[in-house]
Amino acid sequence: MPDHTMIPLNLYSNYEEYAQFFPNSELIFDEILVAFPELALRSTYQNSLEVILQRAYQLSALGVKKGDKVIIFKSPKFDTYLLAVAVSYLGAVPAMISYHFPAKTMEIFGERLAQPFIIYDQQTEPVIAQLANYPTEKQISVAQLLATSYEPVPQEKLALEEISYITHTSGTTGVPKLICHSAQSMGWRTTWQREVFGKIKEKGLLAFHISPVHSRFNIGISSAMAFGFSLMPLASPKVDSLITMLEKEQPLALETHPNNFVQWQEATRKAPHAFSSIRYYHSTFDAINNQTMAAFLTASAANDPVFLQVYGQSECGPMILKSHRLSTIHENNARDMGFGLGELTKARIADENGHPLPANTPGNIHFRSKGRALTYFKEDERFTENCYDIWWDSGDYGVMNVEGALFLKDRQVDLIQSIDSSLALEDLLLDKLDFLSEVVIVKDKEHYPQPILALAADAEMDWDAWWQAVEDLPHLNKAILLDFDAIPRTATMKVQRRKLEAMLANSLI
Repeated sequence: MPDHTMIPLNLYSNYEEYAQFFPNSELIFDEILVAFPELALRSTYQNSLEVILQRAYQLSALGVKKGDKVIIFKSPKFDTYLLAVAVSYLGAVPAMISYHFPAKTMEIFGERLAQPFIIYDQQTEPVIAQLANYPTEKQISVAQLLATSYEPVPQEKLALEEISYITHTSGTTGVPKLICHSAQSMGWRTTWQREVFGKIKEKGLLAFHISPVHSRFNIGISSAMAFGFSLMPLASPKVDSLITMLEKEQPLALETHPNNFVQWQEATRKAPHAFSSIRYYHSTFDAINNQTMAAFLTASAANDPVFLQVYGQSECGPMILKSHRLSTIHENNARDMGFGLGELTKARIADENGHPLPANTPGNIHFRSKGRALTYFKEDERFTENCYDIWWDSGDYGVMNVEGALFLKDRQVDLIQSIDSSLALEDLLLDKLDFLSEVVIVKDKEHYPQPILALAADAEMDWDAWWQAVEDLPHLNKAILLDFDAIPRTATMKVQRRKLEAMLANSLI
């Protein structure tokens, strides 16, 4: 089994190696994978590797070759990642694009990537029909792929420093940027993740519901496979489906996006026993409020369950972490992200010119990561403007205490003059008011703080409790109620605050 030295991440080579180490480790699914139907609802590392090879041969027969860019634009399931592994076998470059983007965005990506191949399925087919700048012969439907005859072809490899994997930013501030990763940069990220997985002594089942196009996904999968964990990727975020799968399979660990955890609190009330086997919870992408973490820790019947919160960014990977237990959660400041991991990742606070600031002085959050991405594809200048030598301006705003713990306040573009931290207020209100499933504070067109609320399932708005909760807070506009699903989000369930502000400005809410 690999140790914790840096191992460059070639998606196919690493998958093959771990399938040889742990051929019988399981893959368990809640839905049939449209691009890998042979795997059914249960498979193994070794069996899936054999089908990955077949897909690679079929892609080769359809013209995909070393150096080609291949957009994977389909329903958000585990086979999205398996297709990326097949693409990497050919020395081509998978570009992982979220299924929810409209044709206008996809045409911009097509222009940047200079007529790439694009793999799609029924869910994204309506968008494909609107695209004008993708050659027809490079549009590959999953149905066409599965029906293609093939002959074996040898594996091709890119240089370790070359662009070998492309993801995208969240798009919360406009058209998403295409983030370029190499085997080397991704290898440092898996080193970080393996340090975390190495602390789990039991080798049970890992369950997760994460966007398969996010850079977190490939890092997490490769790192988990290095230890031979059986994996249960969940395609459906629905509460009833979650309960069914957890009750049936009894996983050791569960990971999802923070906003999914907020929604899934309903499951801890409805069927707390479904979480009894879970000892490790893992949340990344964003901060999460205390009440939500406490609900899941309480539902677990495991000995001393842990909720690991990881803060990072697509450009740098996982950066800062903090673990929570029931014994500490009620004293926790939810804005305290924790500390970097040894020499692998560090943070600092700097002014707008990139000069370091002393402890307890708010400023821009900078990251230092050996796993930093290479650039934004065809947008080098936009990437380098965030670089201060080895440091990366994350776009977030916060403060570090004298011990070096990092506290996240807000995105730099979301700062509101009358509020120290919108995120802290959102946490506070979510913790106090259990009838809410979402609190978002954005700027109205006059730059005053505007709360947007979504109710928990089957809950009613309690205005008396709301006004009591906010009476001692900085002035907030009267709250606006929206359905949870009506709040615009990214592929990782982050709220798209710019879109909300545009909706406010145009009187659409």
